[in-house]
Amino acid sequence: MKENDVVFGIRAVIEAIQADKEIDKILVKRELQGELSRELFALLKERDIAVQRVPVERLDRITRKNHQGVIAFISSITYHRLEDIIPFVYEQGKNPFIVLLDGVTDVRNFGAIARTCECAGVDAIVIPAKGSVTVNADAMKTSAGALHVLPVCKEKNINQSIRFLQESGVKVFAATEKASHVYTAVSYDGPVAIVMGAEDKGVSMENLRICDEMVKIPQYGTIGSLNVSVASSILIYEVIRQRNI
Repeated sequence: MKENDVVFGIRAVIEAIQADKEIDKILVKRELQGELSRELFALLKERDIAVQRVPVERLDRITRKNHQGVIAFISSITYHRLEDIIPFVYEQGKNPFIVLLDGVTDVRNFGAIARTCECAGVDAIVIPAKGSVTVNADAMKTSAGALHVLPVCKEKNINQSIRFLQESGVKVFAATEKASHVYTAVSYDGPVAIVMGAEDKGVSMENLRICDEMVKIPQYGTIGSLNVSVASSILIYEVIRQRNI
């Protein structure tokens, strides 16, 4: 981890947030109290920044310097807003193609998915602000530079993003083994978004309920699921195949 990837100390973290640094997450000592910490928590609530309460030992493993019980992780990229991406794509005369990641936490999978998205011309990848991957050095490396150019939208939650896409005329497909249709049996004409879930839990029921359609990749072996980056690649390139027919 590089020194410029983290900011530590209560005042330094407050100043980083006020300077509009892209914050991925903040680790806070469980028993942190005091007037300055209350100022920090008020700011975090206002900016809707993810916070994890952790034992002080975890903070000490990250830095031996005087962290005062607070460490912030700075994003390697500048995030975009989905509400800006969609009108921009439409204005270019294109049908939007968006990939949303619901609960994916492995940064190497995330980097690999981003690489596929960039190669396939996906317009943006969406991650939730909490309970998800962050754009760190491992993700950047695995993406082979894709995360430097592919727009990444860090939204409050995937459910709201799905609803926004639907209101914007985008048809949202969820990849799940619960689907009755094989992914090749449906049409991806027009504006499209694909929701991919974590390998252990898949797309959440809350999000499955509101997606326009569910699709599955057939499996004939004994292993329970494909790697999420592989599954993403299969679905992304089916969309591209159909668009190029």
